[in-house]
Amino acid sequence: MKNLIWTLILVISSVSVCKAQKVFSVEHENHADVKVFVVDYENQADLKVYKVKYENQAGQNNGKWFFTKFANQAKKKIYFVKYENQSDLKIFFVEYENQAEWKNKSKQHLLY
Repeated sequence: MKNLIWTLILVISSVSVCKAQKVFSVEHENHADVKVFVVDYENQADLKVYKVKYENQAGQNNGKWFFTKFANQAKKKIYFVKYENQSDLKIFFVEYENQAEWKNKSKQHLLY
């Protein structure tokens, strides 16, 4: 019975980790799933992003991002473009976790 409980705990915890918003910043545009531009002001953003320190703090497509060290660990690969008109998604990095949120929900599908 104890083995069954531990197995269930492991399965549940691994499922929640897989759903985390883990991203990897690629060096070449053609390797990216999403092209991202960082705006200067939060009212210009589609998504306000908070950069978490640990993988288990990442959200489920709610703006809490964990940057992975390797591409195969990430759910999405992103490329930071130089110009706004080249981007699929405009983001603004926020200082506090509770500020992370979608401002333009029509773009939310880009990170699923």
